[in-house]
Amino acid sequence: MSTEAKSLNFIEQIIEDDLATGLNRNELRFRFPPEPNGYLHIGHASAINLNFGLGIDYQAPVNLRFDDTNPAKEEQEYVDAIKRDVAWLGFSWDRECYASDYFQQLYDWAVMLIEKGKAYVDSQTSEAMAEQKGTPTTPGVDSPYRNRAVAENLDLFQRMKAGEFAEGTHILRAKIDMSSPNMLMRDPIIYRILHKHHHRTGSDWCIYPMYDWAHGQSDFLEGISHSFCTLEFLPHRELYDWFLDQIGTGTAIRPKQREFARRNLSHTVVSKRKLLQLVNEKYVNGWDDPRMSTISGLRRRGYTPESLRKFAETIGIAKRDNLINVSVLEHCIREDLNKTAPRVMAVLDPVKLIITNFPEGEQLSLKAENNQEDANAGFRTISFSRELYIERDDFMEEVTGKFFRLSIGGEVRLKNAYIVKATAVEKDEEGRITAIHATYDPDSLSGSGTEASERKVAATIHWVDAATAIPAEIRLYDRLFLDEAPDAHKERNFLEFVNPESLKTVTGLVEAGLKAAVVGNRYQFQRLGYFCVDTDSSESKLIFNRTVALKDSWEEKGKQDENLINNSLKELNRYFKLTDENEQTALLAQLKSRLGQIKNFSLLQQAVKKNMNNNKVSLLFVLLLYSGNDLLRYAEMDAETAEKFEGLVARSDVRLQVILEQLKA
Repeated sequence: MSTEAKSLNFIEQIIEDDLATGLNRNELRFRFPPEPNGYLHIGHASAINLNFGLGIDYQAPVNLRFDDTNPAKEEQEYVDAIKRDVAWLGFSWDRECYASDYFQQLYDWAVMLIEKGKAYVDSQTSEAMAEQKGTPTTPGVDSPYRNRAVAENLDLFQRMKAGEFAEGTHILRAKIDMSSPNMLMRDPIIYRILHKHHHRTGSDWCIYPMYDWAHGQSDFLEGISHSFCTLEFLPHRELYDWFLDQIGTGTAIRPKQREFARRNLSHTVVSKRKLLQLVNEKYVNGWDDPRMSTISGLRRRGYTPESLRKFAETIGIAKRDNLINVSVLEHCIREDLNKTAPRVMAVLDPVKLIITNFPEGEQLSLKAENNQEDANAGFRTISFSRELYIERDDFMEEVTGKFFRLSIGGEVRLKNAYIVKATAVEKDEEGRITAIHATYDPDSLSGSGTEASERKVAATIHWVDAATAIPAEIRLYDRLFLDEAPDAHKERNFLEFVNPESLKTVTGLVEAGLKAAVVGNRYQFQRLGYFCVDTDSSESKLIFNRTVALKDSWEEKGKQDENLINNSLKELNRYFKLTDENEQTALLAQLKSRLGQIKNFSLLQQAVKKNMNNNKVSLLFVLLLYSGNDLLRYAEMDAETAEKFEGLVARSDVRLQVILEQLKA
């Protein structure tokens, strides 16, 4: 690997150090070891990029190994999905392996441990074992079965394998150290009884190895040089090495476990259990729902493999867990699609625009650039006629405030076409505008080079030709959760933060050329965002998914919420200067109403924490937050914080004490 082109991350430095101290470069071998109990998510994409990227950089083989040791949760469907995702990301594996390939060898090694007096069958209940295991500060207590005779252990273990016992009646434990400060070393479980059908071995086995027993030994059997995993496995490293010591690696390559930080993504969850819950409870429409953080969901939404690899490279490898804002991922896909996606026009909320001075029955063919970022993208032909459709919110009959689009008497340019001026509107019985009348300047054709075409107008808007436009279902996907860390709040169910507007479906109109669009095609709908053709689409019904909007509206909303908090604090200063009780009440009601609009729970928590101080304005602000926003519940404040807060209020203004009592009631 060349170290001149880029600086090394700490994982690469580990490898370089090993090579410098005697490891043969030809002995390098990496692996990606998913458990087939769900679909891969964005966190896996980073791990895939790391392991397969190392394989590319060091020209070393990489195994795809399935950790299929729990048949209760694993399915062939997940195996197939994982292989599909890894291949789609652009990577090839050297060997396709399964922990189940090694079941017999793992069993034989377990028998060897029993024979050496380093493993025993425990017949306690799980509750009894949990109680005797101790705590991080107190040592555990030996199991009453810890000193069973070797012969008895061998007999019981063989009968466990033969299926003679019910689930939960016996387990096999390693005999290590019940007083170890690392609780994972306190006689960990090696095998448990499971009478479940395995997707590869069928009913051959009635006992299955635990992850810690199977993982390191699988690495050893495959000749893996470096076993990279996330930080939660750091305490497991001692056990990983202990097991390798017991089987004796001899002169063969001994795998080395090293850890890197998990990179969590904001406004989503990556726990397979929680992703499965979203699927089972119908919050989403399957594992590949475009709102899911799964690779399958992101692919269906329109993300490219290049954008996910770029994201993984951008966030890098670290030693500390961190929350990455989803806007970083969205930036990566915008940057990629900006260079590659053809530009087209679509109208999502159409209102008719009638060009009154354009001849009836006549149709023009205009030329439109496909992608100004790609010189080789060429041009396409679009049709223009007397009746068009534009976005409803691109027109305002009577302008109020700043509005730079079409209005009565105002002019705009139609993208790739002419300058038009609105003259009148048609309305239905309810006063809703059904059509806009306008005139066009025939000398103003975009790109024609005429003086009229160079004329500056307020804005350029998109449109489609009413005669040729195609109806399409447009699925407007947004972030699945309102809070940046939906599963980080112990006192709350993450489902409370599901965004009720994460999917809006509209019927829009797209330009005629999209009739040839096929599943997976990606486009930029000009002025609207990036969209792709969904897998539900057919010849008779076009369906597009919004991949991402052109701009990050969430960043703007976040700034608005922060400003709302800051401005509310400033306004509260007036409360203690007011002498009229009605004015005080009105001010509090107004501020409570404003603060109740904030849906970012993490931001609310930060505001509470920041203002938990001996200042009556700050204390009043906290009271307003708890009484005005449904996301905050005073009863859930931890006892120590509540005691501190109530003490501060008691020493403050009597009016605050009244509000607090009302809140507690």
